[in-house]
Amino acid sequence: MPSRPRKSSRSYPAYLDLIENGEFEQRCNELLAILESCTLCPRRCAVNRLEDERGTCGVGRKAVVSSVHPHFGEESPLVGRKGSGTVFFSGCNLKCLFCQNYEISQNASGVEVDAEGLSDIMRRIRHLGCHNLNLVTPTHIVPQVLEALEVAVGHGFDLPIVYNTGGYDSIEVIRLLDGIVDIYMPDIKYLSSEAAERYSKAPDYPDVIREVMREMHRQVGDLEIGTDGVAVRGLLVRHLVMPGLLEDTDRIMKFLADDISRDTYVNVMRQYHPCYRAYQFPPLDRSLSTTEWKDAVDMAKAAGLYRLDKPYF
Repeated sequence: MPSRPRKSSRSYPAYLDLIENGEFEQRCNELLAILESCTLCPRRCAVNRLEDERGTCGVGRKAVVSSVHPHFGEESPLVGRKGSGTVFFSGCNLKCLFCQNYEISQNASGVEVDAEGLSDIMRRIRHLGCHNLNLVTPTHIVPQVLEALEVAVGHGFDLPIVYNTGGYDSIEVIRLLDGIVDIYMPDIKYLSSEAAERYSKAPDYPDVIREVMREMHRQVGDLEIGTDGVAVRGLLVRHLVMPGLLEDTDRIMKFLADDISRDTYVNVMRQYHPCYRAYQFPPLDRSLSTTEWKDAVDMAKAAGLYRLDKPYF
């Protein structure tokens, strides 16, 4: 079993302690230095993003933002009454051929923003009254996010941070986020290297996400929900159930229960439908059946997981 998570001296947001003691700036500088020969993710493209070179993610020195808004369709502990303040970043280090946001993930379309511009976006999210700052696909722009966050805090920003990731993250980068991220929300897709290679061009994805999720849980523990029903801190896991891949679903649920925690909060997602290039790759060329989704929920329960998001049959 994994080690118990280390407790923070502040309930949330976690990063304020590090900014006060100066460690946040040091972490930010370490991450910015990685951009010179970029190894921010397991692709390890080694391009000089400080000079605006582009690797697999398609993003250079500046973050690219696709959209910003309060989101009411996220998991219930994130949404509360006022919504989750989502910032959708363009570009992605995964090449999922079924991606439902492929226009922004694969084409990196959007608006480039510097640290000041991104900090303005963060402050806008706070002004809108959202419960948290939900960073969607942040893996490839972690240094840029930290640059902006430090500026935003100087102007009163204090929302908890949700790290909403596809899960193909560098373990070194995740360790540098210890004490900065309040809520980790990885989307674990599969645990077979064959599926990861065929559908996301990342055969090492299963090994990567196992290690990354163990570290995420060590840092923040199981999801803690306040008296108002809104998440404060912890790990929230998504799994998009895909047609014909229920063996992977079963592996994932057992991994979460046995290697992470039976108290893991899990969203067993049923909204898969073929997008992008999925039509060329059976069985992903069809929508998920109700029976398949119900089987996935049964697998989660059989593994001992009981904190499942949203009502189910």
